[in-house]
Amino acid sequence: MVQIHPFAALRPNPVFAPEVASVPYDVISAGEAAGCIRENPRSFLRVSRADAELPGIPPHADAVYLRARENLLSMVGEGVLVRDTEPSLYLYQVGDGRRWVTGLVCTIGVDDYLDGTIRSHELTRRDKEEDRTRHIDAVNAQTGLVFLFYRDNVGVGPGIGGMVPPGDDPGTRVEAANGTIHRVFRIGDPSGIVRATRLISPLTRLYIADGHHRAAAAANVALMRRKAGRGGGEADRFMAVLFPHDQVAIHGYSRLITDLSGLTPASFLDRLSRRFKVRKCIPTGWDEFRAPGGASTGMHLFRMYLGGEWYEVSRAKETPGAGGIPVLDVQVLQDEVLGPMLGIRDPREDPRLQFLGGSRPATDLEERVDGGEYEAAFALQPVGIGEVMAIADAGGIMPPKSTWFEPKLKSGLLIHTLD
Repeated sequence: MVQIHPFAALRPNPVFAPEVASVPYDVISAGEAAGCIRENPRSFLRVSRADAELPGIPPHADAVYLRARENLLSMVGEGVLVRDTEPSLYLYQVGDGRRWVTGLVCTIGVDDYLDGTIRSHELTRRDKEEDRTRHIDAVNAQTGLVFLFYRDNVGVGPGIGGMVPPGDDPGTRVEAANGTIHRVFRIGDPSGIVRATRLISPLTRLYIADGHHRAAAAANVALMRRKAGRGGGEADRFMAVLFPHDQVAIHGYSRLITDLSGLTPASFLDRLSRRFKVRKCIPTGWDEFRAPGGASTGMHLFRMYLGGEWYEVSRAKETPGAGGIPVLDVQVLQDEVLGPMLGIRDPREDPRLQFLGGSRPATDLEERVDGGEYEAAFALQPVGIGEVMAIADAGGIMPPKSTWFEPKLKSGLLIHTLD
């Protein structure tokens, strides 16, 4: 059974919320973060990407984590961030003013992550996990939400959404650059906390959408502090937002390849044609790769941009793998193309492979290849939410950067301190 807990969040003073709210730390470079901070000195990137304020210093130096802590304390001292007086639950809404998706923000025990009640579908990278572990320990807080979803067969999502007071002022309201509106409502009264807890109580498992590194890092800090005799309480929990599966969208993650490992475009196409059906195609009109019929086509299918041309690459799907785990297009691409043909054996570490996620026009990939930085690009169909749950339930692991989940949440609107 999933157990949730209220907590007294640090939150922006509503006046400052639009300035504080930032993109997640892992979707922006240090240079880009530095530019955002110059334009907006109250940006939460000063905490989540403190390395942006220390050019010339290695990004994982002790000074970076100390600077993050100093910046967080400064924002509290200046009244930019204010702590709620009582433990609360929160509703995080994202929408366009007409349609909203609603997540419940709470804390969850790290033991639920360690024992598999919370299920993952990706491996973490050692460097990123260590970075977030040091960050959480240094600032004594979790500064980013772990985005979880649940299989909703009993109407939990509508019940949580129904807790939003009609016409009530959310207190925190931020409009993102893409036009989406982010609202946070506080549930502080005991009856509301009990109601939300009862709604969640039928759930037996949760799935990580975004935040594999944040969840692993929170568990690392909890275990470290237990070992040092400083465990328990808030340090044994991590901050998460829970969405129903039918309010979660998944987009594909494209692959960008810096070189063809010594092959010419013609020889690479020849090798590819021995394993797949390859034909030229025109991407006009598609902002995101979704083949007609999607997963029901019975084909492994992806698109490739090479030498100024788009190609559709396809092959009949095989039967599910061990334990009934579905064989994904992204796995076929890795196992049969990137690995054996291009020598990219470790997609988590190889610098020749880069990723581009989200719903993007084909021109985004074309520009990067035509500009000479990359030799080829591969566009993949989105993985289905059911496939993600099936893989996680079977203990399977998807290739890195297989899924781009939405809604994308803002950082800095809710912070969980460990004391």
